[in-house]
Amino acid sequence: MAKRVAVVTGSNKGVGFGIVRALCQKFDGDVILTARDEGRGKEAVDALKQEGLSPLFHQLDITDHNSVVRLHDFLKEKYGGLDVLVNNAGIAYKASSTASFSEQAVVTLKTNFEATLDVCEVLFPLLRPHARVSNVSSFVSQMSLAKCSDALRSKFTNPNLGMDELVSLLKQFVESAKTEQHQAQGFPNSAYGMSKVGVTVMSIIQQRELDAKGAEDIVVNACCPGYVDTDMSSHKGSLTIDQGAVTPTYCALLPPNVDSPRGKFISKEKISEWKM
Repeated sequence: MAKRVAVVTGSNKGVGFGIVRALCQKFDGDVILTARDEGRGKEAVDALKQEGLSPLFHQLDITDHNSVVRLHDFLKEKYGGLDVLVNNAGIAYKASSTASFSEQAVVTLKTNFEATLDVCEVLFPLLRPHARVSNVSSFVSQMSLAKCSDALRSKFTNPNLGMDELVSLLKQFVESAKTEQHQAQGFPNSAYGMSKVGVTVMSIIQQRELDAKGAEDIVVNACCPGYVDTDMSSHKGSLTIDQGAVTPTYCALLPPNVDSPRGKFISKEKISEWKM
């Protein structure tokens, strides 16, 4: 029987590092820590080895399609499939950033939404029966949904929204942000928030698509780690990285043939409503 394997994107520090630590303790199989920078990734692996854990390292830059394909080929050759995918990699501009809103919208959406979707499109064909996908979103996605116009909210909460439509809605946000017309078009003034609206809705659609294809007990959920003390939150968060890892790890380790949660937004290990 092929060895089971879990992959955590963007996991050399912060919540991702905490998720790798938790999976090393709880997951029956190999756990792969990934990072854009090989040096930092290997340092993170060494730090966990000093705790008596045994993660493996693979380089991954989610914004580089070829890097994603190399990970796919490695997983296919070494494991013949994939059992757990935690899409954790992401960026957030600081409140003090001098980058224009236009630049923030382009870069944030490209990384947090477009690149995460690309990872899914490349790696999903490897998902074995009973695989689990944990897409790390944020409570900011709910806050941003609430700030959308009624027309946009009804689109983002439409249970029949397709992936192509979601992609085009987020492209509309980026294009309108370039001319600072995004608020006039009903979008909130948060590039990070809109990127995470994308991740949450993407997860809902992915579950529906997998079910429609008759996938055998493959479960996808979006989740919020909470407000965690990391570089991303400028260390303002109150939770430790291990506390932040709890809900993403819960989603990654849901038991076989679970009825619920499937295609949901999870916060504090519970379903959080995604609605108008």
